[in-house]
Formats: sequence, structure tokens, C-alpha cells
Amino acid sequence: MILGIPKGLLYYKYHLFINAFFEALDVEFITSKDTDKEILDLGVKYAVDDACLPIKVFHGHVASLRGKCDSILVPRFMSVSKGEYICPKFCGLPEMIKYSIPNLPTILTEQISSLNEKQLYNFVKKIGKRVGCKNHKMENAFFTAIEAQKNFGLGNTCKNNKYKIALLGHPYNVYDSYLNMNIINKLNKDGICVITEERIDNSIVNEEIKDLFKRPFWNFARNSYGFASYAQENNLVDGIIYLSSFACGIDSIVIELIKDKVKDIPILVLKIDEQTGEAGFDTRIEAFLDMLERRCS
Repeated sequence: MILGIPKGLLYYKYHLFINAFFEALDVEFITSKDTDKEILDLGVKYAVDDACLPIKVFHGHVASLRGKCDSILVPRFMSVSKGEYICPKFCGLPEMIKYSIPNLPTILTEQISSLNEKQLYNFVKKIGKRVGCKNHKMENAFFTAIEAQKNFGLGNTCKNNKYKIALLGHPYNVYDSYLNMNIINKLNKDGICVITEERIDNSIVNEEIKDLFKRPFWNFARNSYGFASYAQENNLVDGIIYLSSFACGIDSIVIELIKDKVKDIPILVLKIDEQTGEAGFDTRIEAFLDMLERRCS
């Protein structure tokens, strides 16, 4: 059996874990290609109109795997941390995919209620059984995958750069170079160091969110707010760029919370959807960098 893995949504943050796990189990799998115009067009064709851009792109990745594999992995993400949840579209994603895209192979799905090791092991054990693997192999494969994932995001270091910018947003916007129009490389070429939320430990984020009137309900909001708050208090960055999907309800709240908290650091909010043009996108980035230049000179 060949398993298909779409390169969309949280694959961008947890791909090291996913790939290492199935490699350790000797499961034959393929991934969809990197996001491009063909993937985006497929997603726009099959997804519901009011879906955000990342959900549409995920539909495109799934559709591109038709005819190439025997089943496709589409996890049902409910939460990644205890007491915190993610976008409701993640919860219903398997059904959205199943009833929107015709002629699909078997959709392989199990629920993920938390990304702590115990809950995550229960998830991969169920998936492993469904692809025909024995229990004694899954435990070793799981810990191999955990070690692989620890290497994610370790490249956020700055040396001899003009400015440091925190790049915030949902991980699939931050790390999908097609959706964000290769913003990280563009900033690096201009001598800008890009820092993401992986730079700080989860325990620091927990401390930073204590000044909110209540604990954030959404996990992505929690991470972005906590990192922005810590970056300001410790002078880690000269500016913040927030990548936001058009019509994202979570972002509409967290961006205002960050603006209210971070008053001394310039913030640029870049909205992205399937109509976003690269020329206008680049112009806004250039204007933001010019403003930083004048501000710091």
C-alpha cells in the first residue's frame, strides 16, 4: 500500500515527525509536490468558496495525489494543547475533503486532541495499525520521529544583519514559500534576519500570555501573542510582519491584541488570498523596510 501525504497546513511544521515515523515503519509513502499555481488552482476548484487560502491549498494537495496512492492521510486536528483549540475547519477537514473532491482513494484519518507525547502516540499507533504495522515497531518509530522533530526551527539565528524581524502567523503561512511569495528569502537577501516563534520555548509563551484577561482559546493566537510580547520586552526584533489569511477569524482577534501589547515596534500586516499579487506584496515590504531604515537611523 502506498500512502499519500498532502504538503499542506500543519505538515509545514511537523513534516520531520511525519516523514521520520513512516520511514522508520518502512511504510511506502509519497508527498504531494510543493505548493504552486497548479496546486492552488485545484484547491480553488474543489474547496468551498468561503474557505481560507490555506484550506483551499490543502484541497489542491489532496486532489494532486489522486491516482498516485492507495490512501491519503488527513488527520482530524481538534487541539494541539490542552484547553486550546485550532480553527474549526481543521476539525471537519476529513469530511470537507471527502465530499468536495471526487474519485479519491481511502481517506486515512484519526483524531488528534493534543500534541503531548501520550496523546500523539495514541494517534500514530492507530494510524500505524491501519497501514498494517505491528505494535512493537511503532514505539521505536514514534521516538525516532520525536527526535527528528526536535530539529525543526533551529535555524533562527542572526549574525551581522541590518535588522531583525519577527515573522508571525499560522505556520503554514510562514513556511509555505508559495503562499507567502518567498518572503523569508526576500528579507534575507535584503540583509534582514527573520525570527519565528520557534525561537523561544513554550514555557516562555505560557508566561507572556498571563497578562491577558483570560487564557487564549486558540492555539495559534496564543503562540503569536506570546512570542510578540516576549520579543518586545527583550528587544529581540526591530519590527514585526504578520502574515494573515484573508477572512481568518482567529487572526482578526490576535492582530489587535498584539497591536495593543506591542506599541514600540512597527508592525506590518500582510493579508494573503488567491488574488494577492506579488508586485503589491513586495512594494509593501519595501516600504516597511524603508520605514525601519528611517526609524533606526
